Amino acid sequence: MGDGRRRSRVRDAAAAFSSNARNPNLRRAQLSFLGAWTAEWAFTVALGIVAYRDGGATALGLVGLLRMVPSAILAPLLSPIADRGRRERVLILVSIVRGVATAAAAVVVAVSGPTVVVYALAVLSTIAATLYRPAHSALLPSLCSTGYELASANMVRGLLDSAATLVGPLLAAVLLQFTGVDVVFAVAAAASFWAAALLVRLRYEAPPRPPAPRRSNLGREALDGVRAVTRNRDLTLILGLAAAQALTRGALTVFSVVVAIELLGTGEPGVGALMTAVGVGAVLGSLAASLLVGSGRLGAWYAVGVGLWGLPLTLVALVPQQSAALGLLAFIGVGNALIDLAGFTLIGRMAPDEVLARVFGVLESLVAVFIGIGAVVASMMVAWFGVQGALIAVGLVCPVLAVAAWWRLRALDRSVDVLDEEIGLLQQVPMFRTLPLPSVEQLARGLEPVTVPAGHVVFTQGEIGDRYFVIESGEADVVGDGKVVATLGPGEGFGEIALLRRTRRTATVVARSELRMQALGSDRFLPVVLGYTPSARQAATVVDDLLHRYEPKDPFGEPPAQS
Repeated sequence: MGDGRRRSRVRDAAAAFSSNARNPNLRRAQLSFLGAWTAEWAFTVALGIVAYRDGGATALGLVGLLRMVPSAILAPLLSPIADRGRRERVLILVSIVRGVATAAAAVVVAVSGPTVVVYALAVLSTIAATLYRPAHSALLPSLCSTGYELASANMVRGLLDSAATLVGPLLAAVLLQFTGVDVVFAVAAAASFWAAALLVRLRYEAPPRPPAPRRSNLGREALDGVRAVTRNRDLTLILGLAAAQALTRGALTVFSVVVAIELLGTGEPGVGALMTAVGVGAVLGSLAASLLVGSGRLGAWYAVGVGLWGLPLTLVALVPQQSAALGLLAFIGVGNALIDLAGFTLIGRMAPDEVLARVFGVLESLVAVFIGIGAVVASMMVAWFGVQGALIAVGLVCPVLAVAAWWRLRALDRSVDVLDEEIGLLQQVPMFRTLPLPSVEQLARGLEPVTVPAGHVVFTQGEIGDRYFVIESGEADVVGDGKVVATLGPGEGFGEIALLRRTRRTATVVARSELRMQALGSDRFLPVVLGYTPSARQAATVVDDLLHRYEPKDPFGEPPAQS
């Protein structure tokens, strides 16, 4: 029994990877992310070396804060741009800006220019990087059709993020052994340009979104993302834990340098080695996370991931040896993989698509702020309590908060399970199968349960129609002009003709047995179905077929002439 369950999970994991490989749009989007984040990690290592040479641990903390504050301010203000139209175009522009800024930093370092210019370019690059993830995170649901596919996409992206966490610092460490910081910057720039090139050929039809206002006000639009978070307790909790993880991540940018140089005595190459250990753990964690895609416990695994971001730091302080530190920091990478799978999937499922980039923009703003705060707090604690005291204090933050949030996250898991069942019901209807995940989720959140006893009428021919129905259980007879013209069962829908053609009901529907149904009001049904071209086309085909089937025919089998 146990072996069969394990084999099933392995098959599910393989299916999760293959679903991304088969979808050319997902494949290009994922490889672009790999290039972008390889560039980010290599850039971070190089900048850390520049700052440490310039002013030690204090300079590291200040540069970390300097990078993140402008990003924190601008990320939510710029993210509405990604909700207005084609999100991949924002990603292309962002990647080009990052590539140019990083290439310029390489030139400044190569000619021994002023470090303040490098810091300014780092701020520009980080602002662009902060906008990249919200746009990419908001793009992925539009390329998916089910919650499972979205979880798979986030799992694969987490693996690529982990690979970038490994490849970026490792590449930087190797280059630092044989060349210099300027070459690391140059390679990071090339990776950013590659990320932009991959997205040029992306082809997909975006779900319907509200048009951009005539008088644009990015600040007011950005507030819509903040409101979407504050009105949803679960979103607030997810983002709050992400802020705690970001604080620890910011501290890690300082700890990776001071632990390598001051505590372990491994020198500058040791900085890259410690961050490479995080990357190794992240890759292994992402492979393990592939087994969790269909687990239905993403909230619980999110809590585990948050806890793993802090606990290893405390243990490094207690066992200050290089081999132990490398092994323990690998568990931070595992935690990062769990957060990527669970956190981004849950946010993508809970936030409305029309403000999704803005919600991810709020997330990136929080992450940027708390990374900066974490870097400063870590440098101050190192000065006050020493390296080991700082590691213990910061390392306990995430585990304590994860334990406190455990029961709320488990309740969230149960609510997502219910939503998945409703999505599965809707996707049995051909008209809804073409919808991307954000659109079918929008329908699922508007469903209203309806029960009709056997023999009772659901609606009568000639009535004004205002709702569409999908059968969960039971059977219904469709009666046209006194004759039963069809019998419908679970997974089948009815009532679309009156809504789509704006006419009265063309038939009577009677419950043959007790009917348990889910109903959609016309105000929810029409904008989604008609706003997305493939579903509108499918709906028109269905309506034409039904009208042809239900309309009365003459004795020779031909329909009467239309007046």
